[in-house]
Amino acid sequence: MLQKQKLRYYSTNRHLDHVPGITPFRETVSFREALLIGQAPDEGLFMPEQIPVLSLEALKALKGKPYSAAALLVAKAFLAGEIPTAQLKRIIDDAYNYPVPLENVLARKYVMRLDQGPTASFKDFAARMMARLMSAYRSAGERLNVLVATSGDTGSAVGDAFRGVEGVAVTILYPRTEVSGRQKRQLDTIGQNVQAISVEGKFDDCQNLVKQAFSDPDFADLHLTSANSISFGRILPQIIYYVWAWAQLSRDGEPAVFSVPSGNFGDALGCEYARRMGLPVGKLVMPTNDNDEFPRFLETGVYEKVSPSRACLSNAMNVGHPSNLARFFDLYGGTVDRNGVVHKVPDIEEMKKHIYSVSISDRETKKTIKRIYDQHKVLLEPHGAVGWRGLEVYLELFGDVPLCISLETAHPAKFPDEIRELLGINPELPPSLKDIDERSGDPAFLNADYETVKTYLLQNLKARD
Repeated sequence: MLQKQKLRYYSTNRHLDHVPGITPFRETVSFREALLIGQAPDEGLFMPEQIPVLSLEALKALKGKPYSAAALLVAKAFLAGEIPTAQLKRIIDDAYNYPVPLENVLARKYVMRLDQGPTASFKDFAARMMARLMSAYRSAGERLNVLVATSGDTGSAVGDAFRGVEGVAVTILYPRTEVSGRQKRQLDTIGQNVQAISVEGKFDDCQNLVKQAFSDPDFADLHLTSANSISFGRILPQIIYYVWAWAQLSRDGEPAVFSVPSGNFGDALGCEYARRMGLPVGKLVMPTNDNDEFPRFLETGVYEKVSPSRACLSNAMNVGHPSNLARFFDLYGGTVDRNGVVHKVPDIEEMKKHIYSVSISDRETKKTIKRIYDQHKVLLEPHGAVGWRGLEVYLELFGDVPLCISLETAHPAKFPDEIRELLGINPELPPSLKDIDERSGDPAFLNADYETVKTYLLQNLKARD
């Protein structure tokens, strides 16, 4: 039996009166509409009007349960009245058919390995559930055109999740020189209903091109939708693994510190929502690489995006203005638009009660990979190393916390050259990447010019099956 009460979703730009080029969207939409639209009509991001709360008893009851149990608990809280529970359970069981290891490093400090899915990236968690929800919500005969920008792992995870899905076509834009060789091969060779575009530019260029397309009326009839973390359909699944990990590791309901390597901030946002749903989160640590706009903001109260974004070893985090910062600002009473203009400053002191952020250099990243492997035989790649070092800095500054969980967001085998250089070993390929070097396929090559990209999309996208 479906519950009657459904969550509604609003735009983060709803208050932006008298801003040139923005007409505030003051309506609310259903989850289905938010999922299929992706970005709000005023270029804002959709947010739920209320955040459902889970009881501590329900959270603790997940101890020893499979990952799918946590997924169903969280998803039901958001999707009450939207989709029958039996159908939701089928979607979840199909999406999460791989392990989620919690690897002990020392004491009660853990690495949650989100690198075991079909593309060996944490993006698999969000993309697989999102693809199945979109398929469930799609109108018969209609073709959804998923448009996504990627700085590394998002595109391949989204492409793999949607490959062969009926009635959906996927176009992925990635920065030509800022993805690793294996990431590029993954993107270029997905095939079927998935097309990669190699853009002569940076990730921020790709992201802005996607956002321009979403606000362009010439695409109104082409059912554009997003699988980037601008879509709340990507955020919802990322709440789940914090809930599950805490339930497995916590003792007597104690809080945990989570360290989340942060680029576009969607992953960290999942932890913020989990805390607001009732999960005992002692602190959300958000380490960045040299794209340090957020730690500088928390320190100074002044937001200045990094433009152009800085190329770092942890390439999926090369983001000079994170899209999901708009959601963080909104949750703390502020507003920032997609161009990085702050219209209302959030409550920074309240932010700092719950969030700590620090910039980790490439030099520190490399030292962390080597040190943690030498001392603990735990293999991290650059993004996971940023997360771990950020956690260490937090503990050095504020004292030890019993339970800490740092996220490993990509498989080390995606960075063989760096691992070989630092450790003198070749990281073993996970099953999902065993045939990566034998795959073939080519991207489209385009400049970072909106009219060029627009022309390509209008020539290649279809509105109906």
